[in-house]
Amino acid sequence: MAAITAAMVKDLREATGFGMMECKKALAEADGDVKKAEEVLRIKSGAKASKVAGRTAAEGAVGVFISPDGKCGVLAEVNCETDFVAKDPNFAGFVKIVATAAAGGAPEVEALLQGPAGDGRTVDAARQALVMKLGENISVRRFARLNATGRLGHYLHGSRIGVLVDFSGGSEQLGRDLAMHIAASRPLCVAAEQVPPEVIARERTIYTAQAQGSGKPDNIIAKMVEGRIAKYLAEVTLLGQAFVKNPDQTVEKLLAEQNAKVHAFRIYFVGEGLEKKSDDPVAAVMANSVNA
Repeated sequence: MAAITAAMVKDLREATGFGMMECKKALAEADGDVKKAEEVLRIKSGAKASKVAGRTAAEGAVGVFISPDGKCGVLAEVNCETDFVAKDPNFAGFVKIVATAAAGGAPEVEALLQGPAGDGRTVDAARQALVMKLGENISVRRFARLNATGRLGHYLHGSRIGVLVDFSGGSEQLGRDLAMHIAASRPLCVAAEQVPPEVIARERTIYTAQAQGSGKPDNIIAKMVEGRIAKYLAEVTLLGQAFVKNPDQTVEKLLAEQNAKVHAFRIYFVGEGLEKKSDDPVAAVMANSVNA
């Protein structure tokens, strides 16, 4: 059986709101698999989907670059060790260098690092110089390009969340509003038909397990499950979500009012999916309790 660490218990507790012992038991039942443990807790409680995917797990910044013709946009994430360095002007300048360089067509990070930084150096040479200056490990984690079918809207929430949205119709303000909505509501995709089948299958399995405890006939359970699936799709798709600036209106209706359409979007959260090391003494005490 996999070892259940204090960090795993803490992460699951933060994501689901359950107590430490409940999280520990769920992790034991799932043999240490955090995602499966979340499903165990959701089946037992009817809880909503986990927030783990959106948690910040490392320091750094997201940069945005839009080409002069407005047709190519880039999001780039650069990581560092501390929040102090993430706020340093020299670090911010390097993030801009990375985002701008990524518009040049590099297929992946390694090629980007060997490409020009715009000042006679390679991007990696600029990175190494910054490491020497600031005294922290600095890495270019990822970048995403979005070539617009329509035109691009964008939004930066500080330097920790970046959004690009490709849309047609409407106004420039609509593009910014859509990007801000995406940053706040974190949709998986634009429309229901774009949700991966395996995601829907997982949700259907969980909802079915929850409904079977109601004691209702199978035909009623099937209707309950499909109703939950419809609600889930509305919650995770851009078009189905309530617009953050007017919760009485869905994004789909907002777009229809302005004769507009969203073609695609990209969103980055600093540290998403990364594990952050901690020297928290509380975690050490929890570790002793969990492993006792």
